[in-house]
Formats: sequence, structure tokens, C-alpha cells
Amino acid sequence: MKKIRVLVVDDHPLMREALCAAIAAAADMEVAGEATNGQDAVEQVRALHPDVTVMDLLMPGMDGVEAIAAIHTELPRACILALTSSTEEGKVLAAVQAGALGYLLKDAPREELLRAIREVGRGNEYLPSRVALKLMRSVRRASALATVPSGEMSDDRPIERLTARQKEVLGLLGLGLSNREIAERLVVSEVTVRSHIHSILGRLGLESRSQAVVYAASSPKVHRDPEQNEGLG
Repeated sequence: MKKIRVLVVDDHPLMREALCAAIAAAADMEVAGEATNGQDAVEQVRALHPDVTVMDLLMPGMDGVEAIAAIHTELPRACILALTSSTEEGKVLAAVQAGALGYLLKDAPREELLRAIREVGRGNEYLPSRVALKLMRSVRRASALATVPSGEMSDDRPIERLTARQKEVLGLLGLGLSNREIAERLVVSEVTVRSHIHSILGRLGLESRSQAVVYAASSPKVHRDPEQNEGLG
């Protein structure tokens, strides 16, 4: 029986060790390799061609969403399972849009992890019900924004009203980053980030952070994070 070769990506040694142990104990799986950050994951996928990559989303440097996008750009058929402790709508949407086939929470039981790996390895989507609900809400909001006539959108939510820094913040929101992660990326305080988000909502006529995340993820006019555009090069 051909085993499912799994690449485990997580910056926490204990979590990585636990994941590897669970995978190695399954009769139909084996650990193909380990990576501790997004850039390492991209290189490992390129070198090892695992059947499934289990990708943590919250990592320093190139995070999981950026790594998924980079891998998907070079290897569109790569099977990636996003693994995180966050059910935030923006992160779910960002991971799926980047190319993840599945999204699993770190508090899931061992058997669910193995089931998710098997499904993703077959090329099937895997989303727990509570995560699927979050994604559906995000998609519905995106659809609602997409149905707004272009003229009305340009009048009501003109991206030109934002400053360069606010566009950067909005772009990072679209990637699913938290306020803390945005603050670290831009080398500012979380208070400053919250202030920018408040201004962004007011200037774009949006009611919540979630709406800003969906708007950022779906609008081609939103400033994109330069690090995301570096890709696999």
C-alpha cells in the first residue's frame, strides 16, 4: 500500500513533534519532511513533492497564507491542509483563496486530523462545519459587494480616499492578518493599526472589520503586500 507522504510545517517544536507522531502512527501515512517557516515550506515542497502539506498559518517571516499562495502559484495541484487555532473569517477566506484544500483547527482530535489529511490527499476539500460556516459568511459578504454596480462601488467605497499606509493595512487585512501581525509587519503599534482600521471603515463606508477583510480580498484595487508578491523567487 502506497503511503501518503506528509510535509509538516509549524514553527513550534512541540506541535510539530505531536503532528509528526500522529502521522507516523497511521498505517497509511509517513512523514516526508518538516519545515519551521513559510519559506522553508516552499523549498521543501519544491524538493520533496509531498502528497499533502500540513501548513500552520501563524509563523514569523513568510506566514502560512503567503507560503500557500507561493506553492500554489508554482504547483497548482499541490494538496495543502491549513492548520491553525484561529476561526477568524478573514484567515479562513485568505487560506482558501491562497489555494488550501482544507482548513483544520489545532484543537481537533487526532482522528479528525488523519481524516482531513486523507481527504486533502485525494484532492477533496475538507472544512469542519464551524469553519465552513465562517467561510460561507465571508463568501456571502463578498458576493454582496460584487453585486454592487461598479459606478456605485466607486462612489461609495473609493479606494483613492485611503492613504498609502491605510491601503497597506487593508491589504494585510485581506491576507487574514491580526492587528498584532499587521503591527509587527509594518513596525507600528497595535493602537496605530486599530486607528487605521477605524479610518478605513469610515472612508470606505464599511461597518465591520469582517467587511473590510472581504472587501480587501475581493477588490483588485487594494494594495497588495510586497512580500506576498515575491512568490517562489
